[in-house]
Amino acid sequence: MNPTAAIETPELPLQIEREGAIVTLRFNRPKALNAVDIPMAQAFLSAVRELSTDKSVRAVVLCGAGRGFMAGGDLATMRANPQQGAAELIGPLHEAITLLAGMDAPLIAQVHGVAAGAGLSLMLQADFIIAAEGTRFSLAYANIGTSCDVGASWALPRLVGLRRALEIAMLGETLTCEEALRLGLVNRVAPPAELDTQVKALAQRLASGPTVAFGRLRRLMRESFGRDLPAQLDAEAQGFLACAGTQDFKTGIDAFFAKQPAQFEGR
Repeated sequence: MNPTAAIETPELPLQIEREGAIVTLRFNRPKALNAVDIPMAQAFLSAVRELSTDKSVRAVVLCGAGRGFMAGGDLATMRANPQQGAAELIGPLHEAITLLAGMDAPLIAQVHGVAAGAGLSLMLQADFIIAAEGTRFSLAYANIGTSCDVGASWALPRLVGLRRALEIAMLGETLTCEEALRLGLVNRVAPPAELDTQVKALAQRLASGPTVAFGRLRRLMRESFGRDLPAQLDAEAQGFLACAGTQDFKTGIDAFFAKQPAQFEGR
């Protein structure tokens, strides 16, 4: 990607904006509260495929145009042919989430208005979530008679525990920002006028960090639930040794002894 590239055409279901090492993916169906349809899902996957091979990307931000982050999957897509329509939505979204999880670059969700269904599921995959005051959250799948997708059943129990996750999923109730913060579903809550500023500051901080080490940390934390302690210790040792061979590690050690802030290059 061109470091100064920005695609802002309103007709596109996904806007891609780049500022230096930070890439923002903005869901762009504002009249439908960014409910994800097949073109949006395909555009999202296409963008993520490109990002996943671009080592110059050091932070990714997900956000939504208009009044909300994402109101879930587009039900009109599934109404005529439920199984085929759902499959054509789920396939690209799941591949995109898998690719994002494998990247070194941290993932930030900038959330406002509403995050429901697939929108909440997608939000939960982020490493950092900053939500605007007044945002509402609902898993919502049970309300239309289905189970969840986009990784909600993986992320939610890890964040809030099994019993609370089942309550959120099966009752389909709406959570306030304050409840989401208390439960650990979001990292921070910001006044709406400060949301952009806070997200940009966090993205810039992460994008100037040791990107390879961040990638190892992301995967170590996420994969720890599937390992026993000896296996996790082995994974930690492998990760540390891999990071010890990077330029960023040398930079960090040199900066420590020079008593100066490290200027990481992400390699």
